[in-house]
Amino acid sequence: MRPATRPRESSADVHTDRPAVLFDLDGTLLDSVYQHVIAWKEALESAGIPLSIWRIHRRIGMSGGLFLRALVRETGRELGAAEADHLRELHEQGYRRRIAEVRPLPGAQALLELLTRAGVPWAIATSSSDATAKTSLSLLEIPAGVPIVTRDHVQYAKPNPDLFLAAAEALGRPISESFVVGDSVWDLLAAQRANALGIGVLSGGYGREELETAGAYRVYDDPQDLLEHIDELGIRTHV
Repeated sequence: MRPATRPRESSADVHTDRPAVLFDLDGTLLDSVYQHVIAWKEALESAGIPLSIWRIHRRIGMSGGLFLRALVRETGRELGAAEADHLRELHEQGYRRRIAEVRPLPGAQALLELLTRAGVPWAIATSSSDATAKTSLSLLEIPAGVPIVTRDHVQYAKPNPDLFLAAAEALGRPISESFVVGDSVWDLLAAQRANALGIGVLSGGYGREELETAGAYRVYDDPQDLLEHIDELGIRTHV
């Protein structure tokens, strides 16, 4: 996993007068939400904790620790630190077994390439651990130097703002001049708390109204839809 440091400029110079774009990963760039859901369900059932798939889905996007604390509230089952760590490990193993099912969402790679060519600074900020994110990121072509910020790099994950604040800092851009693109209410709540403008995508399974209520300035179907309407964000992509 590459450290979340400020990237060196590549052949396409980064224009510091342009807003930065900070992407969530699962459900935003990758069609991977339901693989995470099933991996969590299997991990929980192995510990004798039955939980409906829809309840698990509503928590995807949180850090694993927050997810498990929410689980305690819903089931009344107490989890010790060792058991919680074991469940997170089982989830990561289950997700990696399903990585062959995961694909980039329509338009994801083309969107990243367009931003790179146009010199628009961008980064990825995910609640996944280094190990899980490394597996997922192998499905995308990401230029050297692009900051990747994971749960392991910050004190708190979403809905806390730390991931996006760290990503903007790694780009050397003010968070107030950054867009956060995410598929879950947790992404958009974190964007609000970071003082960034939130952009929602429906490709993670949340509804338009939910994302707008959580603070989305605009909502698009998926990365392809965002790519086709990138001018609506005031991002100039003409090189």
